[in-house]
Amino acid sequence: MTQISPARPIMSTIRPRLLAAMLAVTSIAAIGLNAPASAQRGDAPYTVAETGQGFARLVDAVTAIGAGRGTIIIAPGTHRDCAVQSEGEIVYRAAVPGQVIFDGGICEGKATLVLRGRGARVDGLIFQNMNVPDGNGSGIRLEKGNLAVTQSWFRNSEQGILAGEDTAATITVDKSTFTRLGRCDRGLACAHSLYIGNFASLEVTRSRFEAGNGGHYVKSRTPRVKIADCSFDDTAGKTTNYMIDLPAGSVGSIANNVFVQGKDKENYSAFIAVAAETRDNSSAGLRVEGNDARIGPGVDRESWFVANWSRDPIAIIANKIGPNIGKYHER
Repeated sequence: MTQISPARPIMSTIRPRLLAAMLAVTSIAAIGLNAPASAQRGDAPYTVAETGQGFARLVDAVTAIGAGRGTIIIAPGTHRDCAVQSEGEIVYRAAVPGQVIFDGGICEGKATLVLRGRGARVDGLIFQNMNVPDGNGSGIRLEKGNLAVTQSWFRNSEQGILAGEDTAATITVDKSTFTRLGRCDRGLACAHSLYIGNFASLEVTRSRFEAGNGGHYVKSRTPRVKIADCSFDDTAGKTTNYMIDLPAGSVGSIANNVFVQGKDKENYSAFIAVAAETRDNSSAGLRVEGNDARIGPGVDRESWFVANWSRDPIAIIANKIGPNIGKYHER
């Protein structure tokens, strides 16, 4: 095995425009560390913007919007609350991004936000300490409808976002951070930082994944993906697996991301895995382009950048790949 060259600190290797995006995400997350310990004074931490009506419980604000459209403005503080959205289109927006924390509130034994309406947007929220008996405690559990997440932070939980199946709906995640998520213990199926089932598409941009506690960082069964301008820092990960897993295959692009594989891996065979479980979706023409991948400092092992079980041709273009990483492997 070729001796690994000493690795430079991860931040020194990141392209300027990606570094700027990562710093923006980090600054939003850092604000939350100084958030107040409780909601602002008064009985109405949740306000429906369109009517000005305030509510003491998140579920009551959701109910007030009902089958319509509305925006819930959430006061700064730590909220041990949750809600189920069964209809309508709702925006959940922090009054001050990074200063609204949902801490451990679980509805239906699933998540803080259980979503099965027409659509939802989550803007500027922090979700933490989500744990449930089946090992899938999440900040967001999406069962139906479109979802857009921006400037949010998921941390110290079993999963960040877990989505089931809605082949007509799309999911986008932008400028968000996923920290100390995932698990593969207790004899239960693994949980992941971001796990999306059979939705129409997944787009993840300008986001950071770090210090996973097991499972994959991104696992998606969608037939189309876009994962771009993100960072995957696995140096503090514990018993983690792939950085990106497309278990049923997918088309689209994985572009301009930074990957650093850490030491404590349950599976270090590949950074990106395509169709490792089934070939339900075509992967023909999937583009893996302009990424930067390396193995972390002090780790003496070999890995593959892309492992492909799909038998479809994949375009792997202009990636910067570090020592002891093979470019491509067909399984």
